[in-house]
Amino acid sequence: MRASEVLRAYKDGRRDFRSQSFMGMNLAGADFREADIRGANFTNAYLRGAKFCGAKAGLPEGWAVFLVAVSWLLSALSGFFSWWISAAVSWVFSPGDTGFFIAGIVSLIALAAFFIVTIRKSLAAGALAVAVAGVVAGAGALAVALAVALTVAGAGVAAGAFAVKVAGALAVAGAGAVAGAVAAAIAVALAGVAAGVAAVAVAVAVAIAVARAGAGAVAGAVALTLAGAVALAVAVVLLGAYLGWCSLKGDERDAWIRSVAIAFAATGGTSFRNADLTDADFTGARLNSTDLRRAILTRTRWRDTKKLDCTRAGGTILSNAAVRDLLVTGNGYKKSYEKLNLRGASLKSANLNYANLKYADFSEANLQEANLERVNLTEANVVEADFTGALLTGACIGSWNIDSSTKLEQVDCRFVYLLENCKPKTDNRERRPSSGDFQPGEFTKLFQEVLNTVDLIFRNGVDWKAFVDAFEKLQVENDGAELTIRNIENKGDGVVVIKVNVPTDANKEKIHSEFTQNYELSLKAVEEKYQAKLESKDEVINHCRQQSADMWLTINKLADKQPITIEVKNTAESKTMIESTEKQTKNVEVEMIFQKEVTGAIGKVEGDMFVNPKQSLADSAAEIRQLLQILDQSYPSTLPADTQAEIDVAVKGIAKNPDLKGRVVAALKAGGIEALKELADNLYVNILVAAYEGWRNPQK
Repeated sequence: MRASEVLRAYKDGRRDFRSQSFMGMNLAGADFREADIRGANFTNAYLRGAKFCGAKAGLPEGWAVFLVAVSWLLSALSGFFSWWISAAVSWVFSPGDTGFFIAGIVSLIALAAFFIVTIRKSLAAGALAVAVAGVVAGAGALAVALAVALTVAGAGVAAGAFAVKVAGALAVAGAGAVAGAVAAAIAVALAGVAAGVAAVAVAVAVAIAVARAGAGAVAGAVALTLAGAVALAVAVVLLGAYLGWCSLKGDERDAWIRSVAIAFAATGGTSFRNADLTDADFTGARLNSTDLRRAILTRTRWRDTKKLDCTRAGGTILSNAAVRDLLVTGNGYKKSYEKLNLRGASLKSANLNYANLKYADFSEANLQEANLERVNLTEANVVEADFTGALLTGACIGSWNIDSSTKLEQVDCRFVYLLENCKPKTDNRERRPSSGDFQPGEFTKLFQEVLNTVDLIFRNGVDWKAFVDAFEKLQVENDGAELTIRNIENKGDGVVVIKVNVPTDANKEKIHSEFTQNYELSLKAVEEKYQAKLESKDEVINHCRQQSADMWLTINKLADKQPITIEVKNTAESKTMIESTEKQTKNVEVEMIFQKEVTGAIGKVEGDMFVNPKQSLADSAAEIRQLLQILDQSYPSTLPADTQAEIDVAVKGIAKNPDLKGRVVAALKAGGIEALKELADNLYVNILVAAYEGWRNPQK
């Protein structure tokens, strides 16, 4: 059938799609509610948003009958293996034959070890125990047989046949248990508990019949021999049934039994292998004997689905029993899902109160309106997860992995913790907020703002000249995107972190990569210029010192005359900044135009720089720092080196533009740092504000 025909048929009321092939079809949004899709083939189909609510998947009637019959035959085989076990019991009651008697004793000891270890550990561990017990008991028994051989004629032949008898009894017992386990598991997976009971009944009946025949074949058998043979044969069959039942219930000790049974039971059933089931809805559907291997199950809804544990789900999150149970019931109250893969899980309105979700992968998961109060989300991956309307009060979100794709709209949260455990000798778990509660919308605003930042990490300090060049180039390359410095943090040991605010829809990876590349290029260019000019620094320094001395001599001679303007063309570099002296008079105004670079002990400035002796660059810095000090009485007279460098860069940039400098000073005098933020569209003002706030609030 074509996709259009399927949709039209359903619209016309058809609900029977048994054994139909939809392989590779685009059936996005298709409606199969309450439909019979047993045996249907949806392999590689595109089924995004499709609805299978109440649908019935699995095996067609013919296939189901055939496979149940096969499971019963396997059960009969399990019972048939009991004939050797009955013989082993008979050997015990044959004291006249030393070889048979010893073989029977060893077999019973090994079988006892097999039963005990298999039930407590696993079938594989039981087989190992049988091997060890058989070797130990066999060695002792063989010694006895050999000793008897010295005095009893014919005992040597019995000793020679001993190993074959014991090995046969143990091998058959193990084979019977395996066959019984697989048969019971297949029957339950195919047709439920009733079929499983029937399979066990078949195995028991055959075991009893064979045991009776085997015991009766032994000359001189007594009633006790028959009873023992029957009991042991039935015990082996029931052990197999028990193992099969446990494996289907998710017991990991013999998980291979479940895998074999489910694979067998899914033969000919409904197939969704490699299908795209993103946002599909299987609420209330019956899915036994269904193949879901490697299907895309992003946000697929499984609430109240039946027999989901009987699906073939390799390569999906459904392969874990705890995850399956959570998806079906929606109840994870006080349960642990630590380190589990819940990628793309549909958990809308689920109850995960007090659950342990540490290290769990919830990327792309639907957690809308879920109860996540008091959960442990430490280092959980919630990238692209949807928490819309979820309850998060009291959750521990320390180091959880989120980004701008994580949806936090309308989250109901009064407070959260950043630490899983209290700090040593305290009850401090880093509560946020530290006191009181979040107001409506505050949690979302707080964490959404954090998401819209890019961290620029400098491990060997910051070259501010290279930083400014790289930042300006970054803005140009991103079409004038609104990129502003949020804060500057000194982490110690030369590590500086600059947080940059970016637009919500910005490609943060691209911005970070471009800035890193631009910064490295600018840094390299600066270093090359320094290296080239260091070769002639001594000559330049002497020349500049002489020129400066001549200039100030001229200024002093003209101090009592009318204001004049002196233009000094400096074509070299100066190591020391020219300082004004107290001998200058107020009537002298000097404007120095440096058309090339001025490099000295405190750094380097390129381009045309205007310096007025009435208020030099140093005076400008002093004035701005004084105004900052007025804003906060705790502002120190001596700043840390990194903060000092940041302010120096900002002041130099502001001083280039007299108009901007006037606006900055006026803003500081009039309204303080908040008024200055109105000028934050300028990079240098931005750095100044960020440096000041980074110093005042180093933990932001």
